[in-house]
Amino acid sequence: TLDIPGQTRSKVSPDGTISRRDIASKLVIVMVGLPARGKSYITNKLTRYLNWLQHNCQVFNVGNTRRRDNADMGPESNPLPDSPASGNSGETSPSALEHHETKHKASFFSPDNLLTTALREKWAMDTLDELLTCVIDGDLSVGIFDATNSTKARRKKVLNRILERSNSQLKVLFLESICSDPNIVNENIRLKLSGPDYRDMDPDEALRDFVGRLKNYERGYQTIGEDEEKIKSFSYIKMIDVGKKVVTYNVEGFLASQTVYFLLNFNLAERQIWITRHGESKDNVLGRIGGDAPLTERGIQFSKALARFISYKKQDFRRSQLENFKSRLEIKIKNRESTEEVKPPDDPIFTVWTSMMKRAIGTAEYFPENEFFVKEMRMLDELSAGRCDGMTYAEIQEKYPLEFKLRLENKMTYRYPGVGGESYLDVINRLRPVITEVERTTDHVLIITHRVVSRVLLGYFLNLNKSVIGDLDVPLHTVYCLEPKPYGVEWCLYEYDETTDWFNKVEEDSLSNKKKVEQVNISFKERQYSVVPTTGPSGHYFKDSTNTGNNTN
Repeated sequence: TLDIPGQTRSKVSPDGTISRRDIASKLVIVMVGLPARGKSYITNKLTRYLNWLQHNCQVFNVGNTRRRDNADMGPESNPLPDSPASGNSGETSPSALEHHETKHKASFFSPDNLLTTALREKWAMDTLDELLTCVIDGDLSVGIFDATNSTKARRKKVLNRILERSNSQLKVLFLESICSDPNIVNENIRLKLSGPDYRDMDPDEALRDFVGRLKNYERGYQTIGEDEEKIKSFSYIKMIDVGKKVVTYNVEGFLASQTVYFLLNFNLAERQIWITRHGESKDNVLGRIGGDAPLTERGIQFSKALARFISYKKQDFRRSQLENFKSRLEIKIKNRESTEEVKPPDDPIFTVWTSMMKRAIGTAEYFPENEFFVKEMRMLDELSAGRCDGMTYAEIQEKYPLEFKLRLENKMTYRYPGVGGESYLDVINRLRPVITEVERTTDHVLIITHRVVSRVLLGYFLNLNKSVIGDLDVPLHTVYCLEPKPYGVEWCLYEYDETTDWFNKVEEDSLSNKKKVEQVNISFKERQYSVVPTTGPSGHYFKDSTNTGNNTN
C-alpha cells in the first residue's frame, strides 16, 4: 500500500506512516558486494534519504556485531598471519586464535577457514535477527542488512530466514554493488583504513592486511546470477561503479520502487552545494510571514555581494581542485605509475536555483549570465501560511490562538489553515525532485530560497532528526556551503558583513545558540552527532548579530 507521512491517511495509518502491523508494506534491503566497493556509501545515502522522507530506516552492520561481541575481534598491532602456520588448509585452530589474542587478520576471512567461517555466519544471522525484530515488531519501515553476503548459499539462507520470520510478508530487495573502476576502489580502501578495524594499526601493515582480506573474499565471491532469478520472491538491483549502470529485476512495492528511483541518481563528482535565503524584503522588516514583497536596499546590497562572493568561491574551488590533481599526478610519477589515463578534473558548471517569489528572483539578479545558469523553481517557494499569509506572529496569536499553540507543539505536522496552507511534511514532499536533481547533477548549485525550505534542505544534507529541523536557524544574509564526501557531507557557514561588504566564515565557538544533536540513526546501536546553530530567545544565533527577520517560523 501507499503510505506517505503527511500525505496519506487511513484507519491503519492515520498519520501516513507505515503501521507496525502492516508488515507487507515494509522492506528489507540485503547488501551484496566485496569490501571497498561502495556499500557503506550507498547505504548511508539511502538511509539518509528514506529517513528524510519520514520512512524510519536503519542499517544493521555485521562488522559492528563482530566488534560488539568481542572487542578483540579485529586486526590491530598483533594480527594473525595471512597464511596459517599449521599448513595449507586455511584453518585457524582455537589455540592459534587464543595465542594471538583473537585479533584476526586477513586469514580470518578466508573461505577455507572453517572455524572462523562458522563464527562469521553466526554473527551474520544474529545481525539479521536484530534487524527483523526491529522491522517486524517495531516502528522500523526499512532495515538494511549490511554485509558482503557474497555467496548464493548465504543469500538463499538470508532470504529464507526473512520469509520464515515474517510469514512471507516482508518485501526483500538484494542490492549488489559492483565496482570495476580502480580509482573508486583505491579511494574506498583508503577510507576503510581509517575505520574501526584499522585505526590503531601501522598504515603499511593495515594496507597489507586489507588487501589480503580482499583476496580472500574474492576467492569465494559469487555475483547475483540468472539462476537466482528463478527463486520465488527474489528481487535485486545491481549498481555498477556507484550508479554508472543500474540493473533491476522483479522490484515490487512502494518503498522498493522509491529505493530504485533514488539509486538512479548517484554520482561521486567533486562539487559544492550552497544554500541561502533571499535578501531582506520589505515584509521581513515588518515581521510579516509569506507575501511576495520586493527587496529592501539592504537586501539589494546583500544580493550584489552574494554574486561576487560565489564567483570568488567558484574560482577558489577550481584552484584547489587543480592543486589536488597536480599532487596526485606527482605521486604517480614518483612511484613510476602509468599516467596515461590521468586527466585533469572537469571544471563544474555553476547553476543558481531560486524560488518564483520576487525576493528570491531579485537576489539572483546580479549573477552574470556568462558565468551562471539561473533557473526559477516553484518547488523552492516558501511554506504557504494559508489564511495567515501576510500576518505577523503577534497577529496570528491574537486572532488564531489555538492555531498558534498547535503549531508550536509540532511544526513538522502542523498545517496552516485555509486554502493552500502547508506543513513541513508538505514541503518535504514537494522538495523530493529538488533533492533528486541535486544528487544527480555534477554541477555546483546555489539555492536561493526561504527559511522553512532551507531548514528542510539542510535537514536532509546534515542528516538531522525531524525534531531538530524546525529549530534550525537560517538567518537572513547567511549562506551555507555543503560539500558531499564519500563519508558524508562537510559544511560551513558564512555571514555577510555590511561594513566590509563581504562574507566571513562563522566559527563554531562564535555561535551563541547551538545544539549538539543526534543524527538520524544510520547504523543500529551506533550514534553520530552534529553541532548545529539553533534559534535562541532573540531569534539569532550570532553573537552581536545585526541580522533582521523573525526566526520563530
